[in-house]
Amino acid sequence: MIKNLDKNTARKKKHDRLRNHLSGTAEMPRLNVYKSLNNIYAQVIDDTKGNTLVSASTLEPSLKETLKNGGNLEAAKQVGTLVAKKALEKGIKSVIFDRGGYIYHGKIKALADAARAAGLEF
Repeated sequence: MIKNLDKNTARKKKHDRLRNHLSGTAEMPRLNVYKSLNNIYAQVIDDTKGNTLVSASTLEPSLKETLKNGGNLEAAKQVGTLVAKKALEKGIKSVIFDRGGYIYHGKIKALADAARAAGLEF
């Protein structure tokens, strides 16, 4: 066993364990979150078909113009709102939240709260 794991390797191991229990369907897709140092990404995924139904990130032109930094709390809130609006436009009302192995705190919590406030249920 490796004694010194870096943070990302430990996160990937947690995410793999989490994915054994989480799976998105057409009726209730999975809302996946990934964050890097500079950006945050959210995808609504149907795992049965392997399709990404909706995606949003801080790299989108509508958000990139308004944000100074794509990796902060405000950016996470805006991505959460945007992904929820796009999902509701496609008729997706409820999702399973996949935090991607990250702790439910800070940017991840802000994104989830913003998505809930915009109308997504999970």
